[in-house]
Amino acid sequence: MSRTSNTTAVVMHRSQRVAVILERLAGGATLDVAGVADDLGVSVATVRRDLTLLDEQNLLVRTRGGAVGCAKSACEVPVRYREARGRTAKRAIARTALRCLAAGPQVLAVNGGTTTWELARLLATRSEITVVTNALNIAQVLVDRPRVKLVVTGGVARSTSSELVGPWAERAFSGVTVDTVFIGVDGIDETGLSTHDEAEAHINAVMIERARRVVVLADGSKIGLRHRAHVADLAAVDELVTDPSADRAVLADLAARGVNVRVAEAAAETARR
Repeated sequence: MSRTSNTTAVVMHRSQRVAVILERLAGGATLDVAGVADDLGVSVATVRRDLTLLDEQNLLVRTRGGAVGCAKSACEVPVRYREARGRTAKRAIARTALRCLAAGPQVLAVNGGTTTWELARLLATRSEITVVTNALNIAQVLVDRPRVKLVVTGGVARSTSSELVGPWAERAFSGVTVDTVFIGVDGIDETGLSTHDEAEAHINAVMIERARRVVVLADGSKIGLRHRAHVADLAAVDELVTDPSADRAVLADLAARGVNVRVAEAAAETARR
C-alpha cells in the first residue's frame, strides 16, 4: 500500500467510509470492492467489513465483489454516518446562525440533522431560552443543560434522522408559539425547502408554521437541490445560513427572491474520499 493510502486509512474513520459508500450507492448504483478500497486507501478486507455492516442494516445489498444500493434507503445517509462529513463548514454555519439570535428570553425550535446538532451544542451555552425539538440527537445535547429549558415532542422515531414524526409530534407544536425555528433541510432551491421523507417534511412544515422567523441551515451541498418531499415554499424562509462552497448563482437567485442569505466566514471542510 502506498504512503498516501496509509495516510488516508488513518484519517478516514468507519463513519466517514460508510458515508462515502452510501452516497456512491444512491439511486440503486453499484460499486466494486477493489475500486472503493483503492479510492479510500484502505484494504479490501476493511471495505468488505463495512459492506457487511451496511448489509445487516438493510442499507445495501451485497453482490459478488461489491454491492448494490437499496432503492428505498440509499438516497438518505443515516445521521450517524454524516456527523463527521464537512464538520468545519457545519460548525461555521452554526456559529453564524447563533449570531442571528438576540439576547433575552425566547422560544426556539430545532429539527434534526448534523448541522442543527452543531447549533445545539452552541445553544447549550445560552441562558433564558426554551428549545422545542422533535429530534433525539438535539435533545441529547441539551438535556443536561440546566440553563436551557428543553421540550421534546412525542412521535415515531426515524432511525435515519433521529427525528420524531407523526401526529404526536405535530400536536406538541399546536400550542406553542416559536420565536425562531432553525431548520436543517436536504435541499433548497427556488421552489422552497425539501427533504427525503414525507413524514419528516410534514412535521418540519408544522414547525415552520408555528414560528415568527424561519432560519434555514444548509451546507453548500444542499443548495440548489430538490428532493421528493416538499417542506415549505421559499416565501416562508426569512434567512439562509450556508458556507462558501454553495453555488453563488443559486444563492444570488434565492436572495433576489427575498431570502436573507448569510455565508459563514470559515471555509468549508474538504470532504475526504
